[in-house]
Amino acid sequence: MRYVKRKVAGESARILVADDDPAVRMVLAALLRQEGFQTVCVESGDAALSTLDRQHVDLVLSDVRMPGLDGMQVLDRLAEQRPDLPVVLLTAHGTVPLAVEAMKRGASDFLTKPFDREEIVFVARKALAALERQAPSTPERAPSRVLVGESAAMCEVQALIRKIARGASTVLIRGESGTGKEIVARALHEASPRREGPFVKLHCAAFPESLLESELFGHEKGAFTGASSRKPGRIELADGGTLFLDEVGDIPLPMQVKLLRVLQERELERLGGRETLRVDVRIVAATHRDLESLAKEGQFREDLFYRLNVVPLRLPPLRERGGDVSMLARHFCAVHGRANQRPHITLDADALRVLAEQSWPGNVRQLENLIERLVVLADGASITAGDVERALAAEPGLSRLDALRSPGDGGAPADLTLEAGRRRTEREALRTALARAGNNRTLAARLLGVSRRTLYTKLEEHDLV
Repeated sequence: MRYVKRKVAGESARILVADDDPAVRMVLAALLRQEGFQTVCVESGDAALSTLDRQHVDLVLSDVRMPGLDGMQVLDRLAEQRPDLPVVLLTAHGTVPLAVEAMKRGASDFLTKPFDREEIVFVARKALAALERQAPSTPERAPSRVLVGESAAMCEVQALIRKIARGASTVLIRGESGTGKEIVARALHEASPRREGPFVKLHCAAFPESLLESELFGHEKGAFTGASSRKPGRIELADGGTLFLDEVGDIPLPMQVKLLRVLQERELERLGGRETLRVDVRIVAATHRDLESLAKEGQFREDLFYRLNVVPLRLPPLRERGGDVSMLARHFCAVHGRANQRPHITLDADALRVLAEQSWPGNVRQLENLIERLVVLADGASITAGDVERALAAEPGLSRLDALRSPGDGGAPADLTLEAGRRRTEREALRTALARAGNNRTLAARLLGVSRRTLYTKLEEHDLV
């Protein structure tokens, strides 16, 4: 079983350095320790994976060329087994195509040797900052990242994907957190003529403004402290393919002007640069926020909204997807059964019934979290209704759909609308998470599986600030 303990408050980050050159390992370890990090050094990719089985690590710095498993193979293994763990690759043979391939396969960053002290520290802090800001929700596990569902709502989504994929127009995916916006973005890419090109993603809420601009547009050497070499941004890396901008509503206003130019002119300049670069990239954006309202309030450019909203695609929340809960539950049970060496574990009929009765305010992501926990903790070969009930008792914000109905009303929903029920459940989840976290909002966000920015937005929406 992989070691996935989280740091306790005040504990410095632990960085695993994998390089077959002992001099490089020694220099990197000394440099990182001087900056207050803990380090673990290994000489190969195989040793890196073995160490990760036994020790908690927050970041991996790995050479690309090593005997046995090389850095790209380590990256691939971790993308399957520890997709929450950021990996930065180092190489003496850096090229833009190699950087593109590394980013496509999940690398957090890519550096060339000889490296600069400030650059190493900058990139390490950036990767760890992104990890801290990212909600610790269900990791992106490639085997389970498929569109599952036969409800009318999902059939409509799948039909739209087939139509939209043929073109090159910008797509805006709307939907609540946890509905699978990234899965849909990847499905659009893989069904498009650009499928052989890169699929590059950027979670806009995971970076502070000072880092987001460089991450999106790239930078030139000397553009800021720590920028010791030229580096392409995500837009440039996605040239010929698709760029997925998750939580696009969190892009700061000054940066929105530059993104608008990319959408209109298909050109950009790197941060600190003067050269105009032409890019051929399809942008698929996603948000759970009301961009129209943000535009009216002056928090989001109206012209950018119209450029993003060329082809809108709404993802339904799980409560609107009919019988898809049982199908998704069985799918996740099979996926996580294989991943946890329990390939024959199943959900019995009563367990599926209990799952189908839940409101799932966290949508598909919340359901997958729960199923994975059940697979790991269940004692028998079949997950029972009792197992599900015990797991639900520890799950903040979940309530049965029939609990939203008034007794004796013939099944009519209380307050008459699903939206009213959703808001009650959401407010209950927020209050429960804050109480359990002792009003620590960072911890509350982690309990709910959302970013801190999303938590603040929801607290304001429900007057809980």
